[in-house]
Amino acid sequence: MAVDLQSLSEATSGAVGALLSTTILYPLDTCKTKFQAEVRAHGQQKYRGISDVLWEAISTRQILSLYQGLGTKNLQSFISQFVYFYGYSYFKRIYLERTGLNSIGTKANLILAAAAGACNAIVTQPLDTASSRMQTSAFGKSKGLWQTLTAGTWSEAFDGLGISLLLTTNPAIQYTVFDQLKQRRLKTSKNITEKGSSPEALSALSAFMLGAISKSVATFLTYPAIRCKVMIQAADSNEDEAKAKNAQRKSRKTVSGAVYAIWKREGVLGFFKGLQAQILKTVLASALLLMIKEKIAAGTWVLVLAASKYLLLNGITPRSVQKP
Repeated sequence: MAVDLQSLSEATSGAVGALLSTTILYPLDTCKTKFQAEVRAHGQQKYRGISDVLWEAISTRQILSLYQGLGTKNLQSFISQFVYFYGYSYFKRIYLERTGLNSIGTKANLILAAAAGACNAIVTQPLDTASSRMQTSAFGKSKGLWQTLTAGTWSEAFDGLGISLLLTTNPAIQYTVFDQLKQRRLKTSKNITEKGSSPEALSALSAFMLGAISKSVATFLTYPAIRCKVMIQAADSNEDEAKAKNAQRKSRKTVSGAVYAIWKREGVLGFFKGLQAQILKTVLASALLLMIKEKIAAGTWVLVLAASKYLLLNGITPRSVQKP
């Protein structure tokens, strides 16, 4: 049995980075998500910005509710990033082996990243839907993970799967831009490591800046789809409204229903409502993720090498890979 140590190392460092960045920025994520989920005509909005969401939590003494769903979000983020980084690293290695090339072009990188993103979306969609519903519930009234998932049908747990697959272009663009910028940065700095040593690592500042740039590009290009996805997965504002407007609620659970609701109530600019908050949150999260990943990559590789010795003693042959 062969174990791909390079893919395992990449996946582990990426998952740990996602866990830490998600926890640090979770209150901002909650405010951003609740603001995006609201669709009302001009002059009737409950929130004018994410600061209004924060003030609501403070005024109602529900500060801790800004963390509602954190456990589910962390679980989703950890699994999501592990699946994504493992899939991306694995597909990348297979591509290089079969083509005999030394590097991957932009087009091939996009395809590999999208494939890894699609695998990730399918595996983690129920957790993604549950975390969104928990975040958009009224402060102090969020349900647990199991209650949230069992509140509706199994198919409802996959609400937004189609648009999630569409949004695989987001991380595909992000990591492709980051990887290309990283390679150029490392070549420029002539950071060459000896064979068998830990992988080259960007400085914390460089990783943060490259992560911010790559995520900004991806977020701007895919934001209308992101807004529709939040609306599809959002929890109902309250039980009475859900019963009174059941037909409208079902319509909004589709992409066409979300698009129509935004167009009718908020116009074209509604598709970009919350863009600034989205960029602020996602850029910081992705930059932190990639920065943490780069800084712990060397340590992770050492742990993986130690684990490989244990596997050898148990008759499992680690896949031999040459470090980039």
